[in-house]
Amino acid sequence: MAINVKVMERPVGEVSYVRATLSGLGLTLKHLVNPHKVTVQYPDERWDISPRWRGTHRMLTTEDGKAKCVACGLCPTVCPANCIKLVPGEDEAGNRYPLVFEIDEFRCIFCGYCQEVCPEEAIHMGRHYENAEYSRDKFVYDLERLTAQTHPVSELWDPADPRGE
Repeated sequence: MAINVKVMERPVGEVSYVRATLSGLGLTLKHLVNPHKVTVQYPDERWDISPRWRGTHRMLTTEDGKAKCVACGLCPTVCPANCIKLVPGEDEAGNRYPLVFEIDEFRCIFCGYCQEVCPEEAIHMGRHYENAEYSRDKFVYDLERLTAQTHPVSELWDPADPRGE
């Protein structure tokens, strides 16, 4: 398949750009008198985000308040950004649990693979998007901070319902 390229000839003589300037000014004036509001006054007004928005992480807990994570090691294995640090431990009954579970939110690309691969559905991407801190080390979320998150979790995309309804 051939690509058609249209070559435009540049004007050779003297050219007046008054028409293009007036056209641009007319477009500017049209936007000045347009009552359509495009600015959202952020702290007071908020916009609705999609239920599939993938924001900061959240670790779900069991009824007794412990993390549902069984330290299987799938989430750090599948993470393309290598932002999850997991050190597994085991109690005397043989139950596995994470001794150290940290997610570096600066390295994370919010792909959602950790949520998809988790067999216990312990880690979830939340719908929280206000991530302002005063120091870089506050963006490393440890297990205590992950379990303390209370924002709603994101919904994964269902291929059977491509429009997400």
